[in-house]
Amino acid sequence: MLTTLLPPTAGNASIDGNSITHDAAKVRRVIGYVPQLLSADGALTGYENLLIFSKLYDIPRRERKQRISEVLDFMGLSDFSNKLVRTYSGGMIRRLEIAQAMLHRPKVLFLDEPTVGLDPVARKAVWQHIQQLRNDYRTTIFLTTHYMDEADQLCARLAIMHLGKVAAIGSPSELKSSVGDTATLDDAFAYYSGAEVDSVGGYRETSRVRRTARRVG
Repeated sequence: MLTTLLPPTAGNASIDGNSITHDAAKVRRVIGYVPQLLSADGALTGYENLLIFSKLYDIPRRERKQRISEVLDFMGLSDFSNKLVRTYSGGMIRRLEIAQAMLHRPKVLFLDEPTVGLDPVARKAVWQHIQQLRNDYRTTIFLTTHYMDEADQLCARLAIMHLGKVAAIGSPSELKSSVGDTATLDDAFAYYSGAEVDSVGGYRETSRVRRTARRVG
């Protein structure tokens, strides 16, 4: 809903002062979005993927080369820019997809489970680049994740969702301390979600995540 892909079921929200219901086109100009499913074309090189996105974002022709070079360097992909994306590792593909979403220098970057299917080394590399984006570009990053260690490391403020509703919201330390002195974020999630397994759509969701993991990894 916040990325304007779906209409809100109720109420409204604004991003950079733009309503997601009344100013959807303006919202799209100030956000970047990295979906969980693959958004890079394996039959193209990294540079070619970025060139297509630069055109989609309507970046002026005279600025495209510099912008592409900038994001490739920032994401540590300059040496692989002319290689086919199908030869990239899962972590490299995710970094390329983040680079695609950063070309137009968005104020808010949405990441949908950015490290799903990645090995621990690749996950940490993606974490480092996300933190660097926040610090160097002053970009607000909105991410969804099922990894509590990831939420603990990356988030200044987080919301725990359960059955489609916000069950708790606060900083990682606030949520942990609200459960107990030695509680982990896993403990906080279990506490606020009622430690229940959601049977509605469980198989479908599990299948989707595993299918995505296979494609990315």
